[in-house]
Amino acid sequence: MLHRIDLRDQEISERELVQVLPRAEVDVEKALESVRPIIAQVRERGGEALRELAQKFDGVYPEHLRVPQEAIDEAVAQLDPQIKHALELSIAHNRTGHEMQVPKPVEREIVPGGIVRQRWIPVRRVGLYVPGGLAVYPSSVVMNVVAAQVAGVQSIAVASPPQEHFNGLPHPTILAACGLLGVNEVYAVGGGQAIGMFAYGAKGQPGTSDGEVLCERVDVTTGPGNIYVAAAKRAVQGVVGIDAEAGTTEIGIIADDSANPEYDAADLISQAEHDPAAASVLFTYSVELADAVDAAVERQVAQTKHAERVKTALSGPQSGIVLVKDVADAITAANAYGAEHLEIQTRNNREVSDQIHNAGAIFLGSFSPVPLGDYIGGSNHVLPTGGTAAFASGLNTLDFLKSVQEIEYTREALLSLEEPLRALAVDEDLPAHADAVTARNDAAPKSV
Repeated sequence: MLHRIDLRDQEISERELVQVLPRAEVDVEKALESVRPIIAQVRERGGEALRELAQKFDGVYPEHLRVPQEAIDEAVAQLDPQIKHALELSIAHNRTGHEMQVPKPVEREIVPGGIVRQRWIPVRRVGLYVPGGLAVYPSSVVMNVVAAQVAGVQSIAVASPPQEHFNGLPHPTILAACGLLGVNEVYAVGGGQAIGMFAYGAKGQPGTSDGEVLCERVDVTTGPGNIYVAAAKRAVQGVVGIDAEAGTTEIGIIADDSANPEYDAADLISQAEHDPAAASVLFTYSVELADAVDAAVERQVAQTKHAERVKTALSGPQSGIVLVKDVADAITAANAYGAEHLEIQTRNNREVSDQIHNAGAIFLGSFSPVPLGDYIGGSNHVLPTGGTAAFASGLNTLDFLKSVQEIEYTREALLSLEEPLRALAVDEDLPAHADAVTARNDAAPKSV
């Protein structure tokens, strides 16, 4: 089922490896051709376009684009107690995990009397997207909302696709998760149109005048989604901030001959379960382990619920087993791949992890599987895909924070730097810059 790429007899650089490793073909630029007209419709016609697009893509014409509060309250009230407990635990764990990400304000005295302070300010308003395709993802509500709340964002809106089976509202568990987090601004809007709504705002809600605002524009929009959501984010970047162009899920596993093949197989299948285009890749030098993983995959896939979806994902060009000479080459290959999720199952997990510089999140040891991070481990599961871990990070509080520096000098501190400042200003042919300092030297000080 998993095809093999044998690199044991090849000396290939990390840059060259990018060309030979398993990878799904993802053409965001092509998806942009479809997404740009959708965003334009939302921008021009607001709620009317959103309802028409819901009919086209979700098969339902929603009565309410903004979900009524009573629907959120009802979803919470009817939530299965076990699911409620699990969501509350996930919220608590993720809140703790995200609190460590908030940077502290810092003050430094550059010269006597000359102070620079570093402050962090939350953005005013965010729009968080939660997908609703082949599966329901209340966990994505938790990941998005908790990161924003811990950062200190005061205005939070969530969008998730309308569901035909739930009268045009998002899935009740999505609504319940919002309710548990105290989010009452929720929209039954999916796909690229949701990103367009967040970026430009939208007017018009049934029962209101056409000029009434349905959704106010946001400052930042985040959240996972399919290629069209990723394309929509690319289209609006610069109008609003985005986290990343997150695409279909990926798992990479670095394993030596001490790894448990049953665990490896289960973890590869767990991510293949998401989507037929999901990627599952094993990096190992052990042919014996590779053979055992193959056998375990065949056996476990036959017993899993979404067997056909898993088979499609595992047999696709984006998945496979990469055979290398040793652990060092496995590390090189994993860095070239830049997996969204990277598991390390070796004799020296921490030493291997210290050499990884491209991964969305790293899971160390036999008892830290990716699903732990997907739900309840305390880390965020909105992570960079498609090799973008080479320059992007997983969703975190910094996505919702802006840094600003405060500069405060006394007269004496400023004038102590007048001569070198003048030298630089004159060299750049900007003498008025220097004169702005000299003016404070010539004039009698009015205040310190």
